[in-house]
Amino acid sequence: MHARIEPYGEEALLLELEEGSAVERQARLEALASSMREEPEVREAVVGLGNLSLLLQRGSRGRIAERLLARLDEGRAEPVAGRTHEIPVRYDGEDLAELAELHALSVEEAISLHLAPLYSVAFLGFSPGFAYLLGLDARLATPRLERPRALVPAGSVAICDGFTAVYPVASPGGWNLLGRTSSTLFDPERRTPALLAAGDRVRFVRVR
Repeated sequence: MHARIEPYGEEALLLELEEGSAVERQARLEALASSMREEPEVREAVVGLGNLSLLLQRGSRGRIAERLLARLDEGRAEPVAGRTHEIPVRYDGEDLAELAELHALSVEEAISLHLAPLYSVAFLGFSPGFAYLLGLDARLATPRLERPRALVPAGSVAICDGFTAVYPVASPGGWNLLGRTSSTLFDPERRTPALLAAGDRVRFVRVR
């Protein structure tokens, strides 16, 4: 597997994978992160889009880089299956009609395209529990809004470029709103606050 490993600051490494589909890369990176967290010299392993950042104990970067390359070459970090979630969606978003028109689709066609895939959680970021989902049909890929909203309600289902996501908490945002869900994506009182984790799968289910 082709990869590039570079120093990242004084006490970190950055690994970038350069082959495979986006879904395959993310699954591989999540498996590598899980494997490298077992190393006592690895303080933190964070998966990004196509990359893995390792925060290390001082003086260990060379050794950890060698171990990381060995695991890539030996195929030791095999992708592991995550959980599958069904998330109900009411498709009544503010941007749905305009988005459908932009792509020369009917509203029902746009909804059907969004419902069809089994999405994969690539990584979490932006806000607690905000999962970037891969698998969006290219016919729906839409740039972010020119002027972000000051407040997007929690539970809003949205798309931006090649991703779809659910806003876990109310926050500013510039994604295109398709609908809303009653599912709670982030609850600080839960044992595991974020509903979704990297490597999980998501299927949206329409409700009326």
